[in-house]
Amino acid sequence: MPEKAREALTLWRAFVPQWAFAPLSGEGAARFGGRWNPVGAATIYAARELSTAWAEYNQGFVQHPALIAQLDLKDAALADLTDLDVLSSLAVPEDIHQCEWRMLLDEGKVPQTHLLRQRLLAEGFDGVVYPSFMSPGGTCVALWRWNAKGAPRLDVVDPDGRLPKTPASWV
Repeated sequence: MPEKAREALTLWRAFVPQWAFAPLSGEGAARFGGRWNPVGAATIYAARELSTAWAEYNQGFVQHPALIAQLDLKDAALADLTDLDVLSSLAVPEDIHQCEWRMLLDEGKVPQTHLLRQRLLAEGFDGVVYPSFMSPGGTCVALWRWNAKGAPRLDVVDPDGRLPKTPASWV
């Protein structure tokens, strides 16, 4: 069983403002799939740095409006794929970070990142830490399990309760 983090991890998430009422749903990733999840698998994508969250959200293109939220993650077992020793211990090649997941999906193939996700979930990992593609030196987290019994705790930092509770605020 992988080791759970002892300290809370601060993450940053940039997402479409329309979904401000559901910042922890992971449904956008489930709808479209992503580097670390197939279509249908809810996943939270976040960054360990605020600037990385912004860069990843916009993917280097047009600067779209975004809501940026700070998240607190507790008790997560994350495979840190930015650490060469971790990659080696998991027998994961370094080139996993260059996986052309979108192209492979378009070709009807299963990306190596999705296969690794399945394996790591089976081994008890809740997600991965991986290098940002859009912000060199930045790091991201893909979280596959959260806020269920036995899963890590993920909370939005919203001390004044400013986030809406329903989609009605966008009508």
